[in-house]
Amino acid sequence: MKVGLQMKANLENVTNLKADGMDFRWYMKFQCSNCQEVSTAFQYITLAETTDLKGGRGSANLVSKCKLCSRENSVAIIPESLTSYNADDSNRFKTIVSFECRGMTPVEYSPRVGFVCQGAESSSKFEVDLGENEWVDYDEQSKESVGIYEFESKFVNLK
Repeated sequence: MKVGLQMKANLENVTNLKADGMDFRWYMKFQCSNCQEVSTAFQYITLAETTDLKGGRGSANLVSKCKLCSRENSVAIIPESLTSYNADDSNRFKTIVSFECRGMTPVEYSPRVGFVCQGAESSSKFEVDLGENEWVDYDEQSKESVGIYEFESKFVNLK
């Protein structure tokens, strides 16, 4: 099953918000498709880490055994699905990454450090921490405040 992570935020004087690098960590809680158990802690998934699946069925970025039913489940990031959230997308849900899920699905996302964006009217670059679901700074080049507010996320099933 393919699942997309959608985000929605109000961007103030910034654009091109995206995950930075192969080691960016997507923190999520997962639900086992077999027994419906939901993980209590956030687990992260990153493109930089891959694990081979049992039986030579390829590889995934996260392989996890369900604590309740002991089923081995996996999730892989679809690299070509990674995209940025731009000023034109402000206040609308947009899929920013997709996952190939086998045996478990993500049910909650926790944004944290590792995002980057740039000034909408300047070449300024910013490192963004969305751990509080918002971020503010000042763009020295354009002499205006910049920020990301009202961050929301949801998961959608993709075809």
